Amino acid sequence: MKTLVIVTHPNIHESRINKAWVQELEQHSNITIHQLYQAYPNEVIDVAREQALLEAHDRIILQYPFYWYNMPPLLKKWLDAVLQYGWAYGPDGDKMQGKEIGIAISTYGSEESYQLGGANRFTIEELLKPIDATCHYIGARFIPPFTLSDVSNVTDEELEKSKISYVRYITSVQTTSV
Repeated sequence: MKTLVIVTHPNIHESRINKAWVQELEQHSNITIHQLYQAYPNEVIDVAREQALLEAHDRIILQYPFYWYNMPPLLKKWLDAVLQYGWAYGPDGDKMQGKEIGIAISTYGSEESYQLGGANRFTIEELLKPIDATCHYIGARFIPPFTLSDVSNVTDEELEKSKISYVRYITSVQTTSV
């Protein structure tokens, strides 16, 4: 299975978690890493290039820091530009049919804060429902998310474990959907 990881971090060089994940993924030749802020510093997206990347891969992982209960603005812009009518959905819009899409996010809030009744009121799975719905709409299969919470308190040992778990997440067969 060919996997594309679309990394969307507005300041990856200052990131401890997402940068470490990218550095780990770079050691695996079967994983294509595509950094949106690096590819498009002016935010002008080459739609044909992005669609070709998606067509060439079976599994797409969207990696980003989760803030304001959403994705970075460039990733939203990317989704709006790339998943076009007639390409991803609508008549002849079948290019994403059967692909797997997953999310890898880091959160500032603790795991406990993303529970019903927690500080953030909702679970991560509930907050990711719009992406799940998008996957359904374009005929892709949404796979359960990979998360690392409470990033300001993650120890070096926990970060090392998360890197190994993240690679396992990307390369394993997912059997359930959120």
